[in-house]
Amino acid sequence: MAAGNSIEAAYVQRMLPTLRQLQYLKLLAEHRSFSRAAEAAHVTQPTLSAGVQELEKILGAPMVDRGRSGVILTAAGAEAVARAEAILAQAEDLVQAARGASQPLAGRFRLGVIPTIAPFLLPKALPAMRRRFPKLRLYLREDQTARLIVALKSGGLDAALIAMPYDMTGLDWADVEEDELLAAFPANHPLSAERRVSPERLEGEDLILLEDGHCLREHALAACGLSPPRAGDEAAFAATSLPTLVQMVGSGLGVSFLPAMAVDAGLADAAAVAVRPLAAEHPSRQIVVAWRAGSSRAAEGRLLAGVLRGEEG
Repeated sequence: MAAGNSIEAAYVQRMLPTLRQLQYLKLLAEHRSFSRAAEAAHVTQPTLSAGVQELEKILGAPMVDRGRSGVILTAAGAEAVARAEAILAQAEDLVQAARGASQPLAGRFRLGVIPTIAPFLLPKALPAMRRRFPKLRLYLREDQTARLIVALKSGGLDAALIAMPYDMTGLDWADVEEDELLAAFPANHPLSAERRVSPERLEGEDLILLEDGHCLREHALAACGLSPPRAGDEAAFAATSLPTLVQMVGSGLGVSFLPAMAVDAGLADAAAVAVRPLAAEHPSRQIVVAWRAGSSRAAEGRLLAGVLRGEEG
């Protein structure tokens, strides 16, 4: 009996986790519930539970603590999930590379887009993409830059349409266009009489920006060398979106900055807002398509950037 146990133990030690088991653990970490993780994996709860238990045997350590309040990852489980995400992302890359070897941008492609780009660039780009790549199944996710990059690195997205400058460690990218940043103020503001507005003229004005997390906030401040409103300043306002920001400026609450692509799309047309160029050295942000460094979707990312630039195939 002891010999049989030792043989079984040696066999388990030689085994490697399967992708399915790693996927079960990843879903369990995301949903914190065996039943919800099983539903997401399209398997029964006993099947998922057995897969996680087998993974624990192979790795020689408990992955989760099972309590009444839900599933909690152990330290070993958290480390395993981090490594599993990278392994699963590479496996997904392998599958997509094989499928796309003969025909790029065919099948599923998961693209993240930040909110200050999506409504203004995509409406004119998507019809061209559908014409050039009729077999493409594009899944769009709109979110802030930090969360999109996390999804990129974990394999949840294939590429993301974001704005630089930003910390791009671990990513590669292709340029799409340079988007000028413009000063915006109430239509009856004294600065509306000027053709170009220097950043110094905006100092002392009530500055309205997008709330923390939107990279356009940092881009505008950096381009103009301005400091953000002080935390707790009762005179400071923050907007949750560009349309809200425009309405706040038009209502006389303060001045702000708008990307040229949004102005060209008519964002400021329905509000009492004046828009002027900034007299600064580089008042712009760089729009790029980004992907994980080393990803098999790199060629498709560059191709997508070309489509967004308006290049014909």
